[in-house]
Amino acid sequence: MKPVFEKVPRRDWESFHCEVIQGPDYGTRWHFHPEFQLTLAVRSSGHRVVGDNIAPLTDGDMVLLGSNLPHVWHQDEGGGGVEAVVVRFEENFLGRDFMERPEMEGVRRLLRRAARGLEIRGQARREISQRLHHLAEASGLTRVVDLLAILDTLARAKDVRALASAGYEPTLHATDQGRMERVCDFIHEHLTEDIDRAQLAKLAHLSEGAFSRFFRSRTGKTVPEYINEVRIGRACRLIAEDQHNITDIALDCGYRNLANFNRRFREVVGRTPREYRAQMRTFGGRPA
Repeated sequence: MKPVFEKVPRRDWESFHCEVIQGPDYGTRWHFHPEFQLTLAVRSSGHRVVGDNIAPLTDGDMVLLGSNLPHVWHQDEGGGGVEAVVVRFEENFLGRDFMERPEMEGVRRLLRRAARGLEIRGQARREISQRLHHLAEASGLTRVVDLLAILDTLARAKDVRALASAGYEPTLHATDQGRMERVCDFIHEHLTEDIDRAQLAKLAHLSEGAFSRFFRSRTGKTVPEYINEVRIGRACRLIAEDQHNITDIALDCGYRNLANFNRRFREVVGRTPREYRAQMRTFGGRPA
């Protein structure tokens, strides 16, 4: 997908933007922006794409994104509504001199690491979740203090995982958004069916060869790799819900052969579906 440039709607009276999202979905497409972004998915069911990383969305998911890192949070149909807190800020939102102070060295390192996207877990996630809810309601100087406290906590957090691969280098343009919207919408709407590359190339108005090169240059993945990871992301969500057997989940995610599903799941997740279900039950239905 070619990500779309997004203009973050920062208002005159604020040095950074914070919004609470409540609705049927996130209302965004595959996009990027120069601001850093911290997203807390308070309530969500679907998957997120950060660079070339695709992972299931669960309640409490928290990610810090670096500047101009393509991303999208996709809510599944029938997965219930979305509630999320999103904060977007420039690196020098308090001025370049402030960020260069020696006390900010840890935060500067954090922001460099965020270039690949960072998933926050454990105690840091719990602490930051509380602060984000407070920040969303705050005004004036309190908002700034809250954000600095969050960045300080993030800089010291140990349970943090990089998302996009080290070699991920997207091609960033603000054009051709309609082309990739059509392709992505088709993939998500026909996820349980056989998806033919020729169909996608036709939607993008490209030859099959040109479409394959186009898609990989924007996502860092081939079309089959992307479709497989989206399907496995959906499977992870269904397994975590613990309401369906593995065979039914495989069929609902577009896999006609259980052995193939098990093999593809292990390639992406690193364990079998049954092992993943056991882990989810240990953690009460969500990752630690």
